[in-house]
Amino acid sequence: MDTKTLSAQRDAVAPDGSDVRVLLEVGRGGMAHFELGPGETAVAIKHRTVEEIWYFLTGRGQMWRMTADGEESIVDVGPGASISIPLGTTFQFRSFGFEPLSAIGATMPRWPGSGEAIRAEGPWTPTVAAGES
Repeated sequence: MDTKTLSAQRDAVAPDGSDVRVLLEVGRGGMAHFELGPGETAVAIKHRTVEEIWYFLTGRGQMWRMTADGEESIVDVGPGASISIPLGTTFQFRSFGFEPLSAIGATMPRWPGSGEAIRAEGPWTPTVAAGES
C-alpha cells in the first residue's frame, strides 16, 4: 500500500511534450498527472502497448484521436471530461485560455518506459518539444 502527494515539480517530459508528475503504480497499471501550458499544442503520438483513460482537472482545450482503422474525432475537453485512448489510437491535444490544461491519466498496463511512444502526424503544429519516447 502506497501513498503519494502530487509533486510541485514535473518528473519528466512526456513523449507528447506535456509535463508529467508520476503518481502511483500497481501490478497492472499506473497513474500520472499530465499538464500542458496555456496556448500550447502537444506532439501527436501513438502508444505501442498501452491504453489510457484521462480525466481532465483544469483548463480547457481539445483532444484529437484517430483509431487504427482511420476513425477520427476532435472533442472539447476541460474540468470533468473523461476520454479513452484505446490501444493503437494516435492522439494529440492542445490547451486554450490562460491556465494549463491538466489531466490524470490511468495507463494499462503500466508504462513500460523508453520506446513506448511513436511520434505521428496530427492535425495541429506542435508548440512543445517531445520528451523521451
